[in-house]
Amino acid sequence: MHKYIIKRLIYSVIIFFFVMLIIYVILRCLPTSYIERVALQKSMQPNSKSYEEWMAQLTAMYGMDKGYLIGYINWLKNFFTGNFGDSWFWTVPVVEEFHKTIWLSFTMGVITMFFELIIAIPLGIIAATKQYSKTDYAVSIIALAGISLPTFFFASLLKLVFSVKLGWFDLFGLVGRNYAQLDTWGQFLDKAHHLVLPIVTLVVLSIGSLMRYTRTNMLEVLNADYIRTARAKGLSERKVIYRHAFRNTLIPLVTIVGGSLPGLFSGALITETLYSIPGIGYASYHAMVAGDIPFSMFYLAFLAILTLLGNLISDLLYAVVDPRVRLS
Repeated sequence: MHKYIIKRLIYSVIIFFFVMLIIYVILRCLPTSYIERVALQKSMQPNSKSYEEWMAQLTAMYGMDKGYLIGYINWLKNFFTGNFGDSWFWTVPVVEEFHKTIWLSFTMGVITMFFELIIAIPLGIIAATKQYSKTDYAVSIIALAGISLPTFFFASLLKLVFSVKLGWFDLFGLVGRNYAQLDTWGQFLDKAHHLVLPIVTLVVLSIGSLMRYTRTNMLEVLNADYIRTARAKGLSERKVIYRHAFRNTLIPLVTIVGGSLPGLFSGALITETLYSIPGIGYASYHAMVAGDIPFSMFYLAFLAILTLLGNLISDLLYAVVDPRVRLS
C-alpha cells in the first residue's frame, strides 16, 4: 500500500509539472492582457508616456519580458516557496482573495453534493428495479433534462419565474438591501435565502448524469448470475437489491465520489457569475477575463492538485469497496 501511494504521488508530481506548463503557456497567449489594458489607460492620461513605453515598463515590472520556459520556472520557484504574489485584478494578495471566496463555494458544493447523492442514487435504483415502467420513463426524462439543459438557460428560467414573476428571491447577489440591519441569525437566513436558487440550479443540472450512471450499473448487476442465485434461494427482493446488488453498484460509483473532490472547491463558474455570488468561480472568471495570471495560475494549480488527489482517493477506495482489487 505504501509503495503504491508513493509511486502514484511521484507520477502525480510529474503530471502536475506538465499540466501547469500547458496552463502557463495558454494564459500567456490569452488575447486579454491586464498589462495591455493598464498601459492603455496610463498612456491616455495627460502628459503621460506613450503606450509602448508603458508596455515595456509594466512588462518588465510583472516579469512578462522573459520567455515562456524561464517564466514558468520562476513561477514554479515562487509557488513551491509559498510566494504566490498579488492578484492584478483584485489588487490584493492571491491567497487573501482565494481564502475570502473559497469557503462560500465549498459550502455550496457540499450542499449540492449532499442533495445530488440522496436524490440521484435512490432514483437510479428505483428506475433500474422498475425497468420500462412509468417510473423508469419519468426518471429517465428528468435525468435527460438535467443533462441537456444549459446552465445559463435554466438559471435564467428560475430567475424569471421565482424572481421576476413571483418575487420570492432577489435576482442576484448574496445579501439583501437590509442585511446590515439584521442580527446574526437574520444575516445567516438572508444569505441562505439568496443561495436557494443557485443551489437548486446546481442540483438539478448535476443529478442527471449520476442518476443515469446508477441506473445503468444497477441494471448490469441485477442481470448477474449471483443475483438470480440469491433470488432462487428465497431471499426477499429488498435484501437482494440493497444488500447484494447495491453493494456491487457502489464500486463504479466510487469513481464519481472520488472525482468530485475538485468540484467541492472549484466553484460553479457559470452559476456563480449568473447569480453574482462572490465565490471562487466568480472570482476566477473575472480574473481570467482581465488576464490576471497570478490568481488564475494559483486557482488552476489548486484544481490540478485536487484532481490528482481525487484520482488517488478513487483508486484507494476501490480496494476498500471491492475485495477483489489488490493495490499490490
